[in-house]
Amino acid sequence: MRNIVNISLPRTLNKVVEKEVKEGGYASKSEFFRYLLRLWKEKELAHELNEDRKEFEAGSGKERKRALYTINYGGGTKWNQT
Repeated sequence: MRNIVNISLPRTLNKVVEKEVKEGGYASKSEFFRYLLRLWKEKELAHELNEDRKEFEAGSGKERKRALYTINYGGGTKWNQT
């Protein structure tokens, strides 16, 4: 089930959205905004992954600690996250 969300836009932005729907191959304004939200979510995920990579490379990430434990002690199930 989908939730309905209403937004108000200035006239100029509404014209931009209508143009993108018409020329960009979107079936509706809703589809256009879902597409934008997916792009935003992808950007957020990419940022999180980049931060995790930096932590891993610096040796401060949880996965780095898990990998070191596995290499040094041969286990993954006994790893303590604290």
